[in-house]
Amino acid sequence: MSGIILVVRPEPGLGTTLAAAKDMGLNTVGYPLFEIRPWEWDCPDPVTVDALLIGSANAIRHGGEALTRLTDKPVYAVGEATAEAAREAGFAIASIGTGGLQNVLDTVRSETTLLRLAGAEHVPLEPPSGVNLETRIVYKAVPLELPEPLRALQDLGLTVLLHSAAAARQFDGEARRMALHRQRISLVTIGPRVASAAGKGWADIHVSDAPNDRAMLELARSASI
Repeated sequence: MSGIILVVRPEPGLGTTLAAAKDMGLNTVGYPLFEIRPWEWDCPDPVTVDALLIGSANAIRHGGEALTRLTDKPVYAVGEATAEAAREAGFAIASIGTGGLQNVLDTVRSETTLLRLAGAEHVPLEPPSGVNLETRIVYKAVPLELPEPLRALQDLGLTVLLHSAAAARQFDGEARRMALHRQRISLVTIGPRVASAAGKGWADIHVSDAPNDRAMLELARSASI
């Protein structure tokens, strides 16, 4: 394999992806594009909530003291990593999705009131008939600049992993700020929505078949050969 795979997701996901890449023998480097910070929020009366809808483990990590009022509520989780964070925090899991939070929401039975714990930037959802959805913002992603040493990496052949639309937009902006050579950089995105947010002019944009690290890294491996 030639070239370098760049991981730009925030911690602790950054470390998780780098560890998985190391196990696969991939040449990777990590520069987070965001720092996740708590957002002050008011917890609704737990009596009015039947279950939680969670699209990121960050909601569990940064939900704060108010989460302790909701630990008897089952969690509908977007994926296994989010579900595992919820379990470790004492929650029972109602359902684990594989294809996005809307797909999880579509499985919820009628006459259920869900509390969605989300980041300041989140995907809009359409609850099915009979499902009431309330949303609370519990964390925010603060943008970071890429460091100057990254500029030299593009000459070695660079493949960038993008785990979110926010990361795609931020990397697009940072590439403009640093005047990076887009035609030397390939992108691997976790899904079509992220690919559409990544801007134009890249050498290639690849969309992962599955929204997980293993699939993205396998795709990055083939893109870097």
